[in-house]
Amino acid sequence: MGRTIKLKKGFDIKIVGSPKEEILTNFTSTTFSVKPTDFKGLSPIPKVTVAVGDEVKAGDTIFFDKKRPEIKHASPVSGEIVDIKRGDRRAIAEIVILADGKQVYKDLGSINPSTASRADLVQFLLDSGCWPFLRQRPFNLIAEVGETPKNIFVSGFDTSPLAPNLAYAVKENANDLATGFEVLKKLSGGKVHYNTGPGQSAPSLSGVEVNSFSGPHPAGNVGIQIHHLDPINKGDIVWTINVQDVVALGRAVQGRFDTERLISVGGSVKQTGYVRTYMGASVADIAKSNLSADNVRIISGNPLTGTGIGKEGHIGFFDNGISVLDEGNQYELFGWLIPSYARPSLSRSFPGFLRPNKQYKVNTNTNGEPRAFVNTGLYQRVLPMDLYPMQLLKSILYNDFDQMEGLGIYEVVEEDLAICEFVCPSKTRMQEILAQGMDAVIEQG
Repeated sequence: MGRTIKLKKGFDIKIVGSPKEEILTNFTSTTFSVKPTDFKGLSPIPKVTVAVGDEVKAGDTIFFDKKRPEIKHASPVSGEIVDIKRGDRRAIAEIVILADGKQVYKDLGSINPSTASRADLVQFLLDSGCWPFLRQRPFNLIAEVGETPKNIFVSGFDTSPLAPNLAYAVKENANDLATGFEVLKKLSGGKVHYNTGPGQSAPSLSGVEVNSFSGPHPAGNVGIQIHHLDPINKGDIVWTINVQDVVALGRAVQGRFDTERLISVGGSVKQTGYVRTYMGASVADIAKSNLSADNVRIISGNPLTGTGIGKEGHIGFFDNGISVLDEGNQYELFGWLIPSYARPSLSRSFPGFLRPNKQYKVNTNTNGEPRAFVNTGLYQRVLPMDLYPMQLLKSILYNDFDQMEGLGIYEVVEEDLAICEFVCPSKTRMQEILAQGMDAVIEQG
């Protein structure tokens, strides 16, 4: 058994519509997609190996990065390529597959992660399309093939608003999960950490350090967990992977690229719960009949870090849920002057602090425009990390690389500062600024 860590800093954003632990069987997806934009550092125009009209099996390569051609990206389902959508400057935005009625898998062969060499296992993951599941910190890039990570971290719970219960999502896949951890043990140069949440039973995983975390959001963020278990210093490389993707690794080494998973549905919908589907599923069927209002924003992921995808969009590669929020484009008359509706807030100007477990109906309105970026001390109250987020972001704004390094840019990614952005009285786009800083450091080498 590993360590037990109790975090006090943070803030839980309680929103009406948390996903119920039940399977919604009346929603399906006919199309699935893979988006190159989901992968940080990928070439905007990767080499696409399919054309519209081609038939593919689940696990067939559909594109690869021209800079790292050994890393292949696979189709999550079998079916027909029906669209290759392009964005600005002809960049590939999305490859859409019309799924077969019955899933057909590419035969990957099999490999025993316990007895295979690390080199053979790495090659298997590259050829099977599973390598993109592995992300590298600093900077959240797809893991470098030639690197051996100091440690590998997996978060088994998510404290974000409207997030899925990951323990519920993988409870039927104990054997595949254990096999996936065997893969990670062979890949790691040190420990493999599996971090569980409060009240979550610790699984029996030989050779894996199972740690227990508790506390408000962002306790479920793997970056916060890394900071408290083994912080990243300059020159360190660690890998992370989503827990449902660990299950996919376990299935892959047994012969097939199977990304079946539970995707949560929460927020402003008639029915909350989980949909059993595959990676990259369309939300069109859910949006068609399950929305509680018309003027809503559908988000792939959670409300703090997710991406708006519209009513015909597809779920992102690394996302495990769909969040639906009312659009905040109906402004309050004299909202700054008169008492306003109840909302989740760290400020005691609202009486919500008297009812800490109350859930709120929210919308996407930021309730104010950007203003001067001033020091209030709020960020340190909600970020359980030993760094100064405002000073880090200001060093990015004036492009001081030495200060960026000294202030901890290697330790954080966008999701770690999302809670700071939520409480920010300046309405500063902190995740966007951090992303610019990470890109700048990557370019400097």
